[in-house]
Amino acid sequence: MGLVGVAAGIVVASLVLTDMSLSATALIETTLIFWLLHLAVQFLALRILVRQPSVALAGLLAVASTIVSLIIVNFIVSGLRIHGLSTYLFATLIIWVATAVADMIGTRMIRDRRQDRRQERRGD
Repeated sequence: MGLVGVAAGIVVASLVLTDMSLSATALIETTLIFWLLHLAVQFLALRILVRQPSVALAGLLAVASTIVSLIIVNFIVSGLRIHGLSTYLFATLIIWVATAVADMIGTRMIRDRRQDRRQERRGD
């Protein structure tokens, strides 16, 4: 999951959800801490809890690790405020979608660059 996707998701969630607020300083802290926590939670879940991962299970773990990370970050970062279960759920979905879109765009950009390099080598 990329930092840009996490930051975008957090910003969008804080703008769309009335029971979520975020200061500018908290955005940086929230993004970095959330990203690190999310990676750790997902890694632990995939390595310890899951013996035979599937695509559906990986998606479910991504959503679950997103909400767990969001709850932890809300307790750690003082400039972030999330109030209510529905706000947590919608913020989780917004952040999850934003990171998925950012990952797809990043993957496509990498693939396009590789293809361009291959074409350049063939042309030279």
